[in-house]
Amino acid sequence: MKTLVALLAALAFAPAAQAQFNLRNLDINRLVDTVKTVGRATREIPQDEEIAIGQDVAARLLGAAPLADDARLQRYVNSVGRWLASQSERPDLPWRFGVLEAPQVNAFAVPGGTVFITRGLLERMTSEAELAGVLSHEISHVLRKHHLKAIQKGALASLGGQAASAAFSDMNPQAKEKLVAFGTEMYSRGLDKGDELEADRLGVVIAARGGYDPYGLAAVLQSLQAANPADSSLALMFKTHPAPAERLHALEPGLQALDAYASQPQLRERFVAEAKR
Repeated sequence: MKTLVALLAALAFAPAAQAQFNLRNLDINRLVDTVKTVGRATREIPQDEEIAIGQDVAARLLGAAPLADDARLQRYVNSVGRWLASQSERPDLPWRFGVLEAPQVNAFAVPGGTVFITRGLLERMTSEAELAGVLSHEISHVLRKHHLKAIQKGALASLGGQAASAAFSDMNPQAKEKLVAFGTEMYSRGLDKGDELEADRLGVVIAARGGYDPYGLAAVLQSLQAANPADSSLALMFKTHPAPAERLHALEPGLQALDAYASQPQLRERFVAEAKR
């Protein structure tokens, strides 16, 4: 339990909000149901279950840091995010986008179409194209079900084969605790590097489809690359993602293929008016 609490604390973007986590209130029935046996843990999870899992996870994350109390800002980020999501192959998901009141630099998605970005990251941006690049990266994680697959994989790895099947079939409390621990740890440990690089590649395409300069994400990565690595606000971002230089290098071929769209707008003035006031 001490290890689990430490993992949850690492997720708390605002130190004062750490105490808001309450594991006893965590409804994990949907998570347990989706991985009740080894066979079910490797199956394709239906969309309604994916959305339900995401809602549970999002509720836990919102216990760590609240949404920014700025209705205009939330509407703005939602309008950009939903427009981008409509350009994807899963426009029917109940997409939601939120700005967390947290100085740390980060953005993340949960299964089913909920995406969060911190105030700290938003303040480092200079254009709507940069915002679109980051949101499109997170949208891509949802499209490829990166977090959902990580939950499935982690449940099997933590319990193992027949033990996992037996534990889930009789609703073993220890199995539940391990599943919860993995689900929360994922956001403090990060996804596989391949998932992050794939989300970068897909994200710039979605941004271009949405009418934005596809180099917006690269601009954000360049900003992070130039930042002081000792800056504590960057610690979780650097821990859970490949280095910005590596991401930029991997992204270069994809951006070159989108050079024809580089003249699309960055919308700096609108971003400043809506997000910097």
